[in-house]
Amino acid sequence: MRISLKWLRELVDVAISPEELAETLTMAGFEVEEIEDRRPWASGVVLGKIIACEQHPNADKLRVCQVDVGSEEPLNIVCGAPNARADIYVPVAVVGTYLSTIDLKIKPAKLRGVPSEGMICSLAELGLAKESAGIHIFELENPELGSDIRPLLGLDDVILDLTATANRADALSMVGVAREVAALTGASLRIPAANGVAIEGKESPGLAVEISEPQGCPIYIGTAIEGVKIAASPAWLQQRLQAAGVRPINNVVDVTNYILLEWGQPLHAFDRDRLQSFTGTQDISIGVRFAKTGESFKTLDGQNRNLQAQNLLITASDKPVALAGVMGGEDTEVHEGTQNLVLEAAIFDQATIRRSARAQGLRSEASIRYERGVNQAALATACNRAVALILELAGGTATVQKTASSGDDLSFSRSLELRLDRVNLVLGQLKRGETGGSKYLEPEEVKNILTALGCEVVPTEKERVWNVTVPPYRYRDLEREIDLIEEVARLHGYDNFCDTLPSKTEPGYLSAEYAAIRNVRSAFRAAGLTELMHYSLVKTEGDNQVVLANPLFVEYSALRTEMLSGLIDAFQYNLEQGNGALNGFEVGRIFWKEEGGQDAHPTMKEADAVAGIIGGDPTVWKWQQSGRDRPLSWFEAKGILESAFQELGLSVEYQSDSSNTRLHPGRTAALSLNGKHLGVFGQLHPQLQQEKDLPEQVYVFQLDLAVLLGGLGRCSNLTRKFAGYSSFPASDRDIAFFAPVEVPVVEMQSAMKKAAGSLLDSVELFDEYRGDNVPAGQRSLAFRLIYRAGDRTLSETDVEPAQQKVRDVLVEKFGVSLRS
Repeated sequence: MRISLKWLRELVDVAISPEELAETLTMAGFEVEEIEDRRPWASGVVLGKIIACEQHPNADKLRVCQVDVGSEEPLNIVCGAPNARADIYVPVAVVGTYLSTIDLKIKPAKLRGVPSEGMICSLAELGLAKESAGIHIFELENPELGSDIRPLLGLDDVILDLTATANRADALSMVGVAREVAALTGASLRIPAANGVAIEGKESPGLAVEISEPQGCPIYIGTAIEGVKIAASPAWLQQRLQAAGVRPINNVVDVTNYILLEWGQPLHAFDRDRLQSFTGTQDISIGVRFAKTGESFKTLDGQNRNLQAQNLLITASDKPVALAGVMGGEDTEVHEGTQNLVLEAAIFDQATIRRSARAQGLRSEASIRYERGVNQAALATACNRAVALILELAGGTATVQKTASSGDDLSFSRSLELRLDRVNLVLGQLKRGETGGSKYLEPEEVKNILTALGCEVVPTEKERVWNVTVPPYRYRDLEREIDLIEEVARLHGYDNFCDTLPSKTEPGYLSAEYAAIRNVRSAFRAAGLTELMHYSLVKTEGDNQVVLANPLFVEYSALRTEMLSGLIDAFQYNLEQGNGALNGFEVGRIFWKEEGGQDAHPTMKEADAVAGIIGGDPTVWKWQQSGRDRPLSWFEAKGILESAFQELGLSVEYQSDSSNTRLHPGRTAALSLNGKHLGVFGQLHPQLQQEKDLPEQVYVFQLDLAVLLGGLGRCSNLTRKFAGYSSFPASDRDIAFFAPVEVPVVEMQSAMKKAAGSLLDSVELFDEYRGDNVPAGQRSLAFRLIYRAGDRTLSETDVEPAQQKVRDVLVEKFGVSLRS
């Protein structure tokens, strides 16, 4: 918020310099991002009067002016402004003046042969406008020629651009900042008076207020004002709005914006005659409700907005006339011919306004304040002050004032218990220096700080404990004891407390779980996969999704139940962008909803997972294939996954699986680790591959990270132990047989390892054949078994019994027909 130091000094006695004030506010938690000193903009510019204006003898667009600036002789100034004429008061930059906004120093000059002794200025040349059609003309009753023009234009001011934290809604108003400055500096405070407004009660069309959504709008005040005259605001009001970055419009609208800046309370003025014409009735009934399906109306910015169910509306006879707390409607706005008003002053729920503004993609000065929470206790004060200013500046009479409230407790009072011992325990010792005194805050110091903030501090029966009553304007902010402690630290000064470090430090380390996750990531990267990261938020599509109550966008309205969709989309996007196949993996979290019984509520579940996608041509050079892509085979993709498992020291088992409809029913495996279901690995279904326009064979996997980490956490994986290499030669045996097609190779390998015992070093499939001379429904398999001992060379008598056990178990368990 832009804070006018000139305005602020009317509310609080600020004796320090702007730089010191900015430092004080910043140290107290209100960051001052910029100090805009306007005083140098027009230093040396004085008030002058054009006493004569004649056409330039050598230029059609120039005029020669005689300008009286209070000196003995008038100045001869050549001016090109089309509105220059005699008998007007203008700002004059005399010789020697430096105009900083346009980087120009005024020097004596000759323009087309005529001497010029200064420059008559426009607002753009003084830094008050981007463009100006001509010189600025003052409307003054008793001008003092030669006087400084800065007080006349509001240029005797310094603007502080202040940023307040989200919890300090009171700092979005001049009164709120003035209270803070008074507490920080000990200066006296002068809050603007707001006496009650006299309601004439003349006979006029009725005004009623009805709130159908008390949670969204707990209080609403509607005031009818008759006989106003719309005109330009006085100079002081326009200057204050401009200093705050607000464009003046007319006296009524400017008053509502002025109160918004002064008290932080948004207001809105309706044209009463337009309300009556819009509703078709003389008796106006103001209502507050949520929008209905299919409703729309045009806002002040000229846009026709399609309303949504979360939009809170102000209605007149149930017809929308404003987006509550956000923006008014174009059909009922105040205009030049307005004579009768309905002034709105209301309190709206923070979350309701935030959702409403976000649904329309619209944020206004009003919605920003409502979203943070305005001071409910000052509603009537701000309303009465606005009505008084409108009557003063626009004339008229206040005839009707209607108030509707939810009936809830509106005292806005809260009492908190504050313990001095707790204050000193949290904040620590002070830097007292050589002045001596206690190392900790004294009771009187704490009491004075809280009293300066507007709190009422009363001792309790307990020693060194107070009962603190929070002021209404800090009702939303000060809710707990720790909030009061924070205020004590802020006002006393964070830099006045000692810096302390822990007496004993401990070296940092990774937890076992996080170290294991790092190893998982490292293993998949080593396998050649790129680590990816996607949002956990997706569109609402499935019944078991966890749907957000207040999503940012429709595309991010639910939490993902699986990770494969995001990886497939990323793979497709990279192909479309010409980046080739994206082989990657992601470690993330998935969420789902489990339905309970008939009376039970759904249970929200979440788990961590590892997912990946593999596809494209695995070869680097394609000249051997005449430039054609070679699809990645199932076994090559499985080999990439296996290499990651091998790096992690895990032995994963594969079983045929066809339950996932997005994967190829004959090329999908369910993975298990130590008897627990680990995940799924398989090729994308051809139909999905065609829909996404992907290469012929693309493979995906999704693993349960908890099961994976459980396998890493076993004793055998916690510490890697070195096993010495055998110095004795190995003995290998081949075995070939016909086996049923439906029997998985992994089951046969497991059975062979178990039967052969400790002498078997490895077993590997090296041949598979289907076709001629192979019985129907079977396939020919050939395995190589490597036997090795670490203490001797194995003999035939050592190997043959183990090999025979392998033959026997294959025949008995799987019904194979041995060929060798």
